[in-house]
Amino acid sequence: MVRWGTGVPSWVFLVVLGGSLAADPCLIISEVNADNPKLDTTEFVELYHTGGQRAPLDGYTLVFYNGNGNVAYKVLDLKGHATDERGFFLVGSVDLRPKPSILLPPNTVQNGPDAIALYRSGAARYAEKMNATAVGLVDAVVYMTRWTSGAEVLAEALTPGQRPFVEDEAGHEGDESLERCLLSGDAWTFQLAPPSPGQRNRCTPPPPGQPLISELRLGGGLADGWVELTGVLGAGPLVLAVLDRAGVATVSVDVDNARDAMVTVEIEKSFMKGDEAGAVALYGGRAADLLVGSSLNDSQPIDAFVFSGRGGVPSDDLTETLVPGRAPYQLSPILQEGGVYLSRCGVAPGPRDPGVFWEAPQTHSLPNNCPWPRTCPQSPGPPSTTDAPPHLPPWGRGDFVINELNADSPGAAEDGEYVELWHPSGRRVALAGLWLLLFSAHDNRPYREISLSGHFTTARGYFLLGSDRLVPAPSLRLPPNTIQNGPDAVALYRSPDGPPSSLQSGVPTAGLLDAVVYRLRGSDKAARTLSEALTPGQLPLLEDANALPGDEGLSRCGGLHPADLSAFAVAQPTPLRENVCPPPPPPPEGVVLNEVSVARWTNQSRQWGSFVELVGPPRTPLRGLVLLALGEEDRGGAILALPLTGSTDSGGFYLVGNVTGADQSFPEGTTVPARGGVALCHDVFSVCRAVATRGLANVSIIRDSVVFSHHQALLLSLGASTGEQVLPAPRSVQAGPVSLSRCTCCQPRSPTSWTSSAPTPRTTNLCPSSAFSSSIDLCLGPLASDWQDHSANCSDLLLQGSRVAEVAGYLEQSCRCGISALYLQGFKFWCVSSWLRVKGSMMALSPHQKTLILQTSSHLPPPHGEGSCSVPNADPHTSPEAALSLRVGLALGLVGLLGLVAALFAYLYKKRRPLNYHSMELSENRDGPSEF
Repeated sequence: MVRWGTGVPSWVFLVVLGGSLAADPCLIISEVNADNPKLDTTEFVELYHTGGQRAPLDGYTLVFYNGNGNVAYKVLDLKGHATDERGFFLVGSVDLRPKPSILLPPNTVQNGPDAIALYRSGAARYAEKMNATAVGLVDAVVYMTRWTSGAEVLAEALTPGQRPFVEDEAGHEGDESLERCLLSGDAWTFQLAPPSPGQRNRCTPPPPGQPLISELRLGGGLADGWVELTGVLGAGPLVLAVLDRAGVATVSVDVDNARDAMVTVEIEKSFMKGDEAGAVALYGGRAADLLVGSSLNDSQPIDAFVFSGRGGVPSDDLTETLVPGRAPYQLSPILQEGGVYLSRCGVAPGPRDPGVFWEAPQTHSLPNNCPWPRTCPQSPGPPSTTDAPPHLPPWGRGDFVINELNADSPGAAEDGEYVELWHPSGRRVALAGLWLLLFSAHDNRPYREISLSGHFTTARGYFLLGSDRLVPAPSLRLPPNTIQNGPDAVALYRSPDGPPSSLQSGVPTAGLLDAVVYRLRGSDKAARTLSEALTPGQLPLLEDANALPGDEGLSRCGGLHPADLSAFAVAQPTPLRENVCPPPPPPPEGVVLNEVSVARWTNQSRQWGSFVELVGPPRTPLRGLVLLALGEEDRGGAILALPLTGSTDSGGFYLVGNVTGADQSFPEGTTVPARGGVALCHDVFSVCRAVATRGLANVSIIRDSVVFSHHQALLLSLGASTGEQVLPAPRSVQAGPVSLSRCTCCQPRSPTSWTSSAPTPRTTNLCPSSAFSSSIDLCLGPLASDWQDHSANCSDLLLQGSRVAEVAGYLEQSCRCGISALYLQGFKFWCVSSWLRVKGSMMALSPHQKTLILQTSSHLPPPHGEGSCSVPNADPHTSPEAALSLRVGLALGLVGLLGLVAALFAYLYKKRRPLNYHSMELSENRDGPSEF
């Protein structure tokens, strides 16, 4: 359980300690109780000022909305009121205790579906029966009961992208309310709890259900560090590790969890400082399995905490491995003499999330004492930064783009116009500091400048603004015929300091995120100034009214690069839905993945840049292909969806990545994951992007893929199954980086075609060679339970490619040197009872790999040792490739034998019946031999 702010006032600690949650204080809706048992006589709305002190409420207005009609049914001007000395302000029923500052008759606050919104008035005026508006909005909560629905319109207007909260009368014994709690980082939520009017919210995190890091102290001055763990009793052997920012273990300690559910582990201050970057991780196992000085590997911790300090930032590998999809906790730049105390306070479920930790007073073996955070619900990030919100996963760090534009809808009213924005994370994101400018080409000035602060995208990353009669309803409504038909432009800016036009003369370019310049027929020259400033070197787009029956718009169909007009196409309007794009050209024939290299695949400190190499016929255009790089879902999900734009070179190669001489680079901040998969997708970009973000059931659009992960969902999304993955083996290369290389051409989606080798961009891949072959003759025990069950028809089992891959996997577990099914081509197998004899000539990449293979075979049972492999009359079977060759050879031999018998029969027949020369006729009109 978490205690909120008992003892020393929370704001003191926030001012002194700073940290990632420090922000200007604000007024928020902190708790709502809209439905009491029996008669509604203790309803209330609680406001809280995050400064934790008395604050005047002049200029604020509290508005209550009815979900039946979506209009205001009560408006309270808070002028002349103030919060109490602790920051609380109550509006509620006359029977409520403590007594509210504004009294309401019983049953005033409606049960739902309804909403309550807090506004900072400014020049706006709010009145009963007005429609829901986001103008001047400071905070809002949309709620409903278990038995009602219909709050979607209020949610889109006040909390876009967020579902209404449910006040469930069965959630707690007696009464319950909706209390506001910080989820993680800067994300807020409401959750059910017993009412606590005029008191700090309890914000109890969900039961852990597993061992977790609960509290820690990073050392400073003379103080050592320590880590408090909870839920460890009966969890089996545990080891706590401290790692430096490069991922090297500096401390490895066994956790004594035999007696208590909460355990504290002391750490010497020099290994866990409050002014340096590093990490703390809890693993299953023992300290002997994780030695001090060992480097980070791909083992997944039970829980982890990664932090940045004034001494630097942790490596990307450390963050990605320990807290995938999360950002490190940013420590305060001022280190206190007693160190830094951090407590688990956020209510987000699940481990490995630094965002749930806050700087808080030490409790040490007691429930955490969490101060009230000073971030504000409608301001999820520092307004002066242009970075994406830090809680987004690495693949979602791109910024907003213009996704669709409909500037000319049919009819004189033109009430179907809209602009649709999209965030590449595909998640709910705040639009704080964003401005949308509508430019006219007649004077090259904005005729409309729209602030998007206070709004959020939908749960899938969309934001729609347009005509007030548009369906679906836009989050920001415009009068009909607002968006001009052209030649004009739409531009999106990040400008937290005010309107872009007031900060820069002419056509502003500072803070520009994306732009679309469009025209009517014959008007491209009129938009020249806008084009040169916003989309230099490109002609304006034409929204052709005759291109499609009915309405049409400009849809993003070819990538996410900003200000790239070539990414747009005239298409059917699809507001708040996936764009419907024209079909791509036919897929290029013979183009497949040829090599994949990841910077982390190396057995030395020097790293090679990540790249993906394609191979196909020389000079083949690749338009219509999208390169996908997918990561495991629990490590951040999709990484990359990149439309390919060029052609293969004279040698048939096409190189994509962060290496010298690449034909196309990875977008900034993206790369190929160390564990995941790479695929070539052929379809419109939006469809291929859906594969990367949500997976795919129909894999017909996947032209080729290679998977280097055991993750089942990832295998399914790329049309593969268990056993059809190829894992990199750094030991296969003596020193240096490692690639996965194709060694047989050119069957797509063929895991037996791949092996580990040294990188060879734009040159022939390094593949196993007979020059380094060695004779292998082994006797293997049962590889799986069904081998013994099917010993009578062992040949049928071995003629399955997955079974040969299973044998290769068995050998690779012992060797760790890159043995795959490719290495077993031509091998013979004997299967007697549950024993398997494997014999053949195994090729290798190099003398180094050959030595590793021979070392492995020397430690496996010989064929004439104990077991059934020594039976002399066992029938041999070959691998699928050799078996296929044998079948083809037998078939050809049989055809040849039948032909020979037929010829002999004809010869003997003719010899027994000589030709009748008296019946022969000569033709003088024909040349050549006579017909018999």
